Amino acid sequence: MCRRATVTWTNHLMAARPALIAAMVAMALTGCPAGDELPRHEGTSDGRRASAAEGASATSSSTKPPTRSLPDALRNWGHWRGPLMTGFAPEADPPIEWSETRNIRWKTDLAGLGHSTPVVWDDRIYVTTAVPYGEALPPRPSTAPGTHDNLPVTHRQEFMVMALDRRDGRILWQRTVRQALPEEAGHYTASLASNSPTTDGQRIFAFFGSFGLYCLDPGGEVLWEVDFGPMQSLHGHGEGSSPLLHGGTLFVNWDHEGQSFLVALDPRTGAERWRVERDEPTSWASPIVYEHGGRMQLIVSGTNRIRAYDPADGSVIWECGGLSDNVVASPVAGNGMVYAGSSYTTRAILAIRLQGAAGDITTSDHVVWKRVRGSPYVPSPLLYGDALYYLNHYQNVLTRVHGPTGEDRPGAIRLEGIRNIYASPVAAAGRIYITDLDGGTLVLTDGDRPEVLALNVLDDSFSASAALVGRELFLRGERSIYCIREE
Repeated sequence: MCRRATVTWTNHLMAARPALIAAMVAMALTGCPAGDELPRHEGTSDGRRASAAEGASATSSSTKPPTRSLPDALRNWGHWRGPLMTGFAPEADPPIEWSETRNIRWKTDLAGLGHSTPVVWDDRIYVTTAVPYGEALPPRPSTAPGTHDNLPVTHRQEFMVMALDRRDGRILWQRTVRQALPEEAGHYTASLASNSPTTDGQRIFAFFGSFGLYCLDPGGEVLWEVDFGPMQSLHGHGEGSSPLLHGGTLFVNWDHEGQSFLVALDPRTGAERWRVERDEPTSWASPIVYEHGGRMQLIVSGTNRIRAYDPADGSVIWECGGLSDNVVASPVAGNGMVYAGSSYTTRAILAIRLQGAAGDITTSDHVVWKRVRGSPYVPSPLLYGDALYYLNHYQNVLTRVHGPTGEDRPGAIRLEGIRNIYASPVAAAGRIYITDLDGGTLVLTDGDRPEVLALNVLDDSFSASAALVGRELFLRGERSIYCIREE
C-alpha cells in the first residue's frame, strides 16, 4: 500500500534553531554505550513469525536478569513513554522506511485486544491483552451515567501478560492473571488492556485497572497482586492510566467518578507506602517523575489541577489549574519545565517553570506560556531537546514550538498521508515518528522546518504508542506486534 506524504505549513514564522539535541543527550547518558548487543535469556528459538497458540503455557528460564543501572534504563524502553518519559529514546536509531515486505524482522500474532504499549528490556518484550473466552452472552449495554458510543458486554475476559523474545518474536510465556466478567466494555475505540506495563528488567508490573495490579518475575510467575476495586470511569468509557516505577517505588494514579487517589507501593511486596486523595474526576493521564534542583517531583495532570507531589510522602509541592475535563494526555518535563495539555470541553496547553514553584501557581508567572488552540486530547506531547511537539486533539495537525518560550518553530504543520492518531509521537536519532489508526507511520526530520522522510504503511490498526530500542522500532497493533529493523 502506498500513500502520498507531505507537510503543509500553517504558520510560516521561523526562528533560530534550538539547542543541539546532542547536548541534552550527553547530560542524560553520562557516557553509556550504544548497547546493541543483548544479554540473552534461555528458551529462545529461531523463526520469523509466531502465533499466540505457540506460547500458551507460562514457562521460561528463571535466569536472573542483569541488575538495573542508569545505562540499562536509557537503552531500554521500560516505561510507555520511554526512558526519559518524554517519548525520546536517546540510544535508539530505528529504521526510516518499512512495509509488510521490507525491514520487518518479525511479526507475531497476539490473542485478544489491547492498546497498551509494549515495554522492552534487553532481550524481552512484555505486553498485556484481554482475551474473550467462553460462549457469547446476551449483549448487556452500558449502564454508566451519560453513556454513549459504548460497546455491550458480550464475553468473559482473560487478562493476560505476555513475554516475547526480542530476536524472533516467539512467545516465551503468557500468563492469565485474572478471569472476570467486566461491568463495562468501554468506548468502541477503547480496550480492556489499555494501561501499559512497566519494568526494570527484574520485575514486570501489569496494571488492568479494575481488574488488578500484578507483579511478575521474568519467568511469568506472579509475585504479588493488588486489587483496588472497581473503577467508575466517566460515561463507562474505560481505563488507561499506566503505572510508574521510579526510585524503588511504584506509583499508580486512580482518577475516576468515585474518590480519586494517588498511591505509592513497595515494588517488592505491593504494600502501600502512602496514599493521598485527589480532588479529581476521571482522567486517563499517567504520572511522570522529574528531578529539578536536586528534588524529585511526581507530576500528574488532572482536570482541576496539575500537581507535583513529593515521591517520598505524597505531599503536594505545587499545583496549577487550567486544563479541561477528560484529561488523557500525560505531561512531559525537561529543561526545568513541565508541559501539560488537554482538549475536550476546552483546549489548553501550559508551560510551567519549576524554579521556585510552590503552592498554587495558577495565576503566577510560573505559567510561562499558555495556548488555547491545537492542544492534545488522546496523544501525549513529545519533548525532544528544547522542541515540544503536540497534536491537535487526535488529528493530523502537529505543532512544534520552542518549549521554554512557546515560540512557533515553525508552529502548526498539517500532516498529509495520515489521519486520526491515538498513539503518542516518539523520537530518536534526529527523527520524529507519528503513527495513525490506519496503519501509517510518518517519519519527519526534527528541526525548525521538519521534512517528510517516509510514510510507511502496515496492514493493522495502531492505538498503542511505538517503543524504540537500539536499531529497532516495535509497533503493537490490534492483531499483531511488529519488530521493525533495517535488514
